[in-house]
Amino acid sequence: MQKNRWFAALSMIALAASLCVIPLVTLAGENVRVPEALRPSAGEELAFVLAAEGVQVYTCKPSPKDPYAFAWSFIAPEATLVEAGSIVGRHFAGPTWASGSDLSSVKGAVRERADGGAGNIPWLLLAGTSASTPGRFANVTSVQRLATHGGVEPTEACTATNAGKEVRVPYTADYYFYKRKNSGVTFDAYPYMAAR
Repeated sequence: MQKNRWFAALSMIALAASLCVIPLVTLAGENVRVPEALRPSAGEELAFVLAAEGVQVYTCKPSPKDPYAFAWSFIAPEATLVEAGSIVGRHFAGPTWASGSDLSSVKGAVRERADGGAGNIPWLLLAGTSASTPGRFANVTSVQRLATHGGVEPTEACTATNAGKEVRVPYTADYYFYKRKNSGVTFDAYPYMAAR
């Protein structure tokens, strides 16, 4: 009897832990868990997924915390957006994602972040604000940045001697774009990884 209670308690703990993350997702051929904090609202659904290939741009500047020190400052991403092996748009300062086939775009504002692992920029959940132009990015309400590789600030020292130096650090990521439910063509959540 005592053994059954112990087993039941362990089962409840395991269930509670499993509710803290989205189910397993296949990203870059690996099964990973996406933190609960990065989940869009229940009123949103996945519209499309694009892979990004590019750089994160950093500049060596005086530190905002110490006028006598220098530090790497993130400037902007510069990346192409790829779908099924073809370039379909670009990602740049804002952060902004823009279509290559129409004039639509969406700008993001970070809501939540999670560790991307050693040597990788964080995973993000961003609130999306679309431009008024119709097109692919119209009505995007949230963007997730997942499966990041690279992009962290340079390991090279940032000092007065190289102040103003710009470094472009290669990175890749998958961006998941969400729209309000019933707002257009959508897919089931996480059906595939973005094709690189």
